[in-house]
Amino acid sequence: MVALTLDDGPDPRYTPEVLAILRKHHITATFFVIGQSAAAHPDLIRSVADAGHAVGTHTWSHANLRKLPAGKVKTEIGRAVETVTATTGRTPTLFRAPYGNWSRTVFTECAAMGQTSIAWDVDPRDWDNPGSAHISSTVLDQVGNRSIVLTHDGGGDRSQTVRGLRHFIPVLLDSGYTFVGV
Repeated sequence: MVALTLDDGPDPRYTPEVLAILRKHHITATFFVIGQSAAAHPDLIRSVADAGHAVGTHTWSHANLRKLPAGKVKTEIGRAVETVTATTGRTPTLFRAPYGNWSRTVFTECAAMGQTSIAWDVDPRDWDNPGSAHISSTVLDQVGNRSIVLTHDGGGDRSQTVRGLRHFIPVLLDSGYTFVGV
């Protein structure tokens, strides 16, 4: 089993491309969305949720939570949760801190809001645009049973990520992996 996750969306260009790839292969993923992007593109968040994918949050503005006091951490998380709930009719329960910048305050605020903190163990650093071959080979070299793969559908040019997904998803499926939610 492997969990595919996508951060920083939704993005009007790349999220639909990612959804088409997932639909083609009959798999689901978990999307950790930025609240501001979700508010700007409610149709995309509804498309993600309606296709059976899990929708978690990734703060309101992609803030570095480690640098913020508790009140601002609560606002960053809470606003994103409220936006996704209002848009999809479902309250998200999964949260991922931008940059993986966790702190005791972040964990405390997540717990108080009923959010489960989710990390990853396979990071192809696709956000740095290292090339689709690098993205794909990193995932294929590092993935194992119960891996959580970090990729991005927003936050910049994600064309390399899309090409990487097109390559490594079928390889993983052919290798016997099943895609599951986080």
